[in-house]
Amino acid sequence: MLDIRRLHMLKTVVARGSIAAAAQSLALSAGAVSQQLSALRREVGVDLLRPDGRTVALTEAGRVLVEHADRIFGAVQEAENAVAAVKGTVGATTSLAALPSTVARIVAPALTSLASRHPQLTVTCLVTDQAQLRELALGTVDVVLGQRYLHLPDNTPRGVDAYRLLDDPLLVVTAADQGGQRPIALRELATHSLAVPPPATDCGQAILHACHQAGFTPSTPYVTTDIAAQLTLARAGLATALIPRMAIDPATPGIHASLIEDHPIHRLLFAATRHTDTANPTTTAVIAALRTAALHGTPGTSP
Repeated sequence: MLDIRRLHMLKTVVARGSIAAAAQSLALSAGAVSQQLSALRREVGVDLLRPDGRTVALTEAGRVLVEHADRIFGAVQEAENAVAAVKGTVGATTSLAALPSTVARIVAPALTSLASRHPQLTVTCLVTDQAQLRELALGTVDVVLGQRYLHLPDNTPRGVDAYRLLDDPLLVVTAADQGGQRPIALRELATHSLAVPPPATDCGQAILHACHQAGFTPSTPYVTTDIAAQLTLARAGLATALIPRMAIDPATPGIHASLIEDHPIHRLLFAATRHTDTANPTTTAVIAALRTAALHGTPGTSP
């Protein structure tokens, strides 16, 4: 009988791109992973991996095996959920991957609420904006708090259920003495120096897309994913920033934030879990806490 742990290692190696990267994520040595994959190869009697440039890829036999492995993992998840549903109680541990820009207004209040309502539950939180849904599919985390900018296609992978939390608009952030009380037309920023994320990021793409729709190419002398740095540049009057509303603390001094009136930029914040037919009481509780925190944490438009 095939060892499910070896199947998981095979899937992880392909997702991570190399045995070394998979070993690091699994907290194992590369040698240990190689030994287990060699044993799996002997069990099935055919090569499962092939070199692909600097990474590795599945052979046809490997692809077929991983497809079946996904169904096995799904069946195990269903069994765990069914037992949890019979117990009817929130479990002892779970894990969450969340965007850095959601920690203050959604994640921290949600975790506080969970600690109060379910003191036996320990939530491990991975704060990252990198490949969250991949981590969910690999089983590294149980719940994801993710984002999708509305001009981009929905790339939610098969086997993942996403639940809308809220639409989060980007606000135009300037020094306090430079802002007015009215919403700003995006085309007004054609003469501004902007502090924005790199164009390869979803947020950076969304900003460029909206600016092009407004008829101009933005001047972006400051490029950073660090929202604190963007706010600092805006507060100093060096740049104008475009920042998601939920990432801005209303108590932040020295800045003014305005809505965009003509070409609004929105991101959809969602909670996601692996698809199962039977709801898991623990992940259900986490998503409910995130939804409540998102609803109550929406700030005004003028920090």
